[in-house]
Amino acid sequence: MLRKTFIVALTLLHALGASAAEHRPNVVFFLVDDLGWRDLGCYGSPLYETPHIDRFAEKSVRFTQAYAACHVCSPTRASILTGKYPARLHLTDWLPGRKDYPFQKLKNAEIHQHLPLEEVTLAETLKQNGYCTAHIGKWHLGEYPYGPLQQGFDIQIPRWNKGWPNAGYHAPFQLDGLDDKQREYLTDRLTDKAEEFIEAHVDQPFFLYLSHFAVHDPIQGREDLVAKYQKKLEKTTFAAGPAFILEGNPDEESPLSREELGARLRRPAWSGYKVLPDRTVKIKQHQDNVAFAAMVESVDESLGRVLAKLEALNLDNKTVVILFSDNGGMSAANFGNPDRIIARGQLDKAFSTSNLPLRGAKGWLYEGGIREPLIVHWPHKGRRGTVCDAPVISTDFYPTILEMVGLPLRATQHADGVSILPLLQGAKTLDREAIYWHFPHYSNHGMQSPGGAVRAGDYKLLEYFENGTVQLFDLSKDVGEQNDLSQAMPEKVTQLRRMLHDWRTEVSARSMQPNQEYADTNDP
Repeated sequence: MLRKTFIVALTLLHALGASAAEHRPNVVFFLVDDLGWRDLGCYGSPLYETPHIDRFAEKSVRFTQAYAACHVCSPTRASILTGKYPARLHLTDWLPGRKDYPFQKLKNAEIHQHLPLEEVTLAETLKQNGYCTAHIGKWHLGEYPYGPLQQGFDIQIPRWNKGWPNAGYHAPFQLDGLDDKQREYLTDRLTDKAEEFIEAHVDQPFFLYLSHFAVHDPIQGREDLVAKYQKKLEKTTFAAGPAFILEGNPDEESPLSREELGARLRRPAWSGYKVLPDRTVKIKQHQDNVAFAAMVESVDESLGRVLAKLEALNLDNKTVVILFSDNGGMSAANFGNPDRIIARGQLDKAFSTSNLPLRGAKGWLYEGGIREPLIVHWPHKGRRGTVCDAPVISTDFYPTILEMVGLPLRATQHADGVSILPLLQGAKTLDREAIYWHFPHYSNHGMQSPGGAVRAGDYKLLEYFENGTVQLFDLSKDVGEQNDLSQAMPEKVTQLRRMLHDWRTEVSARSMQPNQEYADTNDP
């Protein structure tokens, strides 16, 4: 009798669990690669058209100070799925990472070559609670056997774990598990697969992680949209100023001022597009790349199709939808090979967008590298058509989504995340002291020293690792990070620097070692 009662109780618990799972909201996480903070119409783009995303923002909460946990892709993606800082995961660079060069004073820190399997990802937690989970698009968190299927996803399309589309955006794609036809476009084809997944799971809660390769290079737009933007560009005027400016290394013994950088821009030695003298590079200032504009609009169409499919299947009122980007826009070209020279006729293949008014780009600790567009729609419970100015970061998605779908938090797992539910319901701030970054590597996208950063309140401190230089900015007054306050506010520097150092100790962040092959030269 006791055994029979026990079996009945187990059956009842299972039924209750299944019933609860059936009523949990679906989750669509729409992740765009390399989408800059100002690359959407609702964030002020002067050229790119994103009508579907703009309408989506009108019924959602749009964040103005959302951050990626890193200025390159793999670490941010790891932070989304684990709720942990890249420094804690020891996955602080894109995979497999940049090799060392003689111009480096320091050697790049060692990193894991995949997201550790012992991490209980967001996908695994949702799967354990009755969700069907699908990863469609870019993974870039480890080669097989460390792909999505080993990290909690039931479905992976395509079976390709690298960080870029194998053969570009035009068919044939040469991606295992993704059939194609002539003249198809990759962003559209991945959206087809997302729609098929939604249709197949109307009666089961699902987690769709639609992680587009776009708008990462190669910069290849769909032909009809490229033609559209070529016509539009002819009628578009841009703010006065140069098409490119110079940025140097703030960690030099005598860093170049903005005036000195401007003067060098007019000299013959700085006329090209390569790693320039004094460790300077050029940063794009205008959103005038028609192929990139076409890529942005294709992403917009993709979200529009997903939202329309949810509505057609009566799922829109029970599906959480989140749009985010993994790092800033590529306003500085990729100089993974420091000897690369970009011909003037090839600039649109190397520089995608402008992040103005933000400084810097993908690969930089300035706001242009880490501040992202974020739009969150939480049906029935979240605010609609509102803007939130509170700082949030990619580690926050894990606990936020768990609370949204009614699951208990896993504090030891998403150790660095804070649920943003209060912000979605009208709160102005979160109970958090600071946000941190750690990049013990040399970037492909600029010649500045490796470094870290902390933001506490409106103040942001950057610390560089070659010579220990710091910069301090008040983002409430200087979002473009042009007015360094470090000399005027030494006490604030001391406070934030101590916080940053204590945090690195807490998360066991890996440090850099001297490069024994260092060649003392300012010209890599």
